Amino acid sequence: MIFPLVWRLLPGPTVLKVLELLVLLAAIVFVLFQWVFPWIAADILPPPDGTVESTPTP
Repeated sequence: MIFPLVWRLLPGPTVLKVLELLVLLAAIVFVLFQWVFPWIAADILPPPDGTVESTPTP
């Protein structure tokens, strides 16, 4: 598994390793939301329909 490998590669005691993993996770989430997901939405997913139908109210 990857997690034990990452855990062994991180320097410092357990508390520092936990903080480093949290920073690493936050960086990964940031990159995904800033560049990966917008690229997927723009290039891979079909464009939105853009048509809004209104239903008449009685």
